[in-house]
Amino acid sequence: MSTQITRGAYALPGTALAFKTGTWRTQRPRHLHSPAPCHGACPAGEDAQAYLALVEEEDFHAAWQTIVQANPIPSVTGRVCHHPCEAACNRGRYDSPIAIHHVERFLGDQALREGWDYPLSPPPAEAPRIGVVGAGPAGLACAYHLIRLGLNVDLFEALPLAGGLLRTAIPEYRLPKDTLDREIERLLATGIRFRPNHRLGRDLSLDELRQDYPALFLGLGTQRSRPWSIDGATPSDLREGLDLLQEYLEMGRIPEWRSVAVIGAGNTAIDLARVLKRAGVEEVHVISHKAIPAPDVPPEDRMPAIEREIRQALEEGVRIHEHRGVQRLLLRGERVIGVEMVHMKKLPDPSGRLRRIAFEGTETLLHVEQVIPAIGQIMDPEGIEPLLNRWGFLGGDRWGAIPDQAGLFTGGDARGDHGMVSEAVGDGRLAAEAIQALLSRRSLEPPEERTPLAFEHLNLHYFEPGQRPEPALLPVEERTGFQEVEGVLARSQVHAEGVRCFSCGECMACDNCWTLCPDSAVLKARERCQDGSHYVFDYDYCKGCGLCAEECPCGYIEMVAEG
Repeated sequence: MSTQITRGAYALPGTALAFKTGTWRTQRPRHLHSPAPCHGACPAGEDAQAYLALVEEEDFHAAWQTIVQANPIPSVTGRVCHHPCEAACNRGRYDSPIAIHHVERFLGDQALREGWDYPLSPPPAEAPRIGVVGAGPAGLACAYHLIRLGLNVDLFEALPLAGGLLRTAIPEYRLPKDTLDREIERLLATGIRFRPNHRLGRDLSLDELRQDYPALFLGLGTQRSRPWSIDGATPSDLREGLDLLQEYLEMGRIPEWRSVAVIGAGNTAIDLARVLKRAGVEEVHVISHKAIPAPDVPPEDRMPAIEREIRQALEEGVRIHEHRGVQRLLLRGERVIGVEMVHMKKLPDPSGRLRRIAFEGTETLLHVEQVIPAIGQIMDPEGIEPLLNRWGFLGGDRWGAIPDQAGLFTGGDARGDHGMVSEAVGDGRLAAEAIQALLSRRSLEPPEERTPLAFEHLNLHYFEPGQRPEPALLPVEERTGFQEVEGVLARSQVHAEGVRCFSCGECMACDNCWTLCPDSAVLKARERCQDGSHYVFDYDYCKGCGLCAEECPCGYIEMVAEG
């Protein structure tokens, strides 16, 4: 058998190849695939590093296919997600984070334009049929992944159209209805049997559903506003934030107020405030216990609404009163004429627990014609009351399994601890995997916890500073209707973001280890190896100098003790 000669080798008898210089080694290199921080931070389970690598190669179709392995609605989430992936991105410690959600939106929109089909086949007719109740983001994602896993699906929805709060509570300047309709239409065409106008508790019985299906996913969302009053006092014409927002988005009408105070700090509060401005309300105030997000504000003290939406609300003239609470309603008869605000902040009590404290002497009056609470939603108990926990939600473990209810799963707002669209998408995916495992009678263990690649393990000498692109925004003076505020990145900008990605923890085939090894002990493979790289270590001749690990740009090689 002939010997394979590497470059730099000399094969005459008694020369280089005859001496296994690897025997000198005290440490050896090995490939270590660490998850990129963006991957670990994505509630939907997207691997942004993987699809950004394909974007760099300008294979946008393959990049989109990578996304929809986890998330079937990237055109939607690319617009409305709070993108924690960008907060975790290592590039943010070098210059600025990769514009991941803008890339996601670009790929999702291109898929709609090009008519790309999901990379799946309809399940066989004889496959088990699963019931999914609620066609919001959690239910849609669960139904899609059940189809991917070879199961049939009946998807029940109380409303005439699918989408849940994506349709009824997110204004079109953030999520155009045409985009939502096209994304959902393609998703339902995968083989999901959609059954609209079926409300649990009115048209459906939980007991009957449990008899008809081997497993159920309840993506019911939250339909009722939390009760609100100030020392028991409420205006006679009290309007709840979510109800008013939904009414305006459906009917296009809002009472003719000159000034309004919205109580709350979440997305509903900010969306409602911006809608009120568009509806002609001159003064719109948001009263928030928390602070406007800023670099020096700790995460636990930031308003939970999406930061870019808060920034755009401020641009549009919404006034935000941070660290404020309402201490007293000013009423004339039963109608509001103003509120008394007080400065509030979380401080430790004698037991060490953080509690929100009102600072005496900081009271100020704010004269408004209406106060609208937008302090969160709770579930409608009709049809599911025995399942609710003491907080009024369904709960659920990592996989969405409802405690003590075999075959019942949940996700999204109904859990009580997940309130973002991308979290709901991830819940649907995990529940689908758990349902398939349940039907196949196999245990489902949580994935191995792996530490994301730290910024310190990157070799920054191989990267150039680059400018993060930002899409064009609709000028403030033109934000009077529901035209989409954020534009889309150009193809060249999206490609540049793929180039700018550090490829954290994944081989980027740069050839550094192969080129720089002084002993030619790194061999280059024509095809990708099992470890996901293009390279193999020849331990017969590797002396363990560590140069390959030191010069790897993306932290894919580590040195470990020999033996």
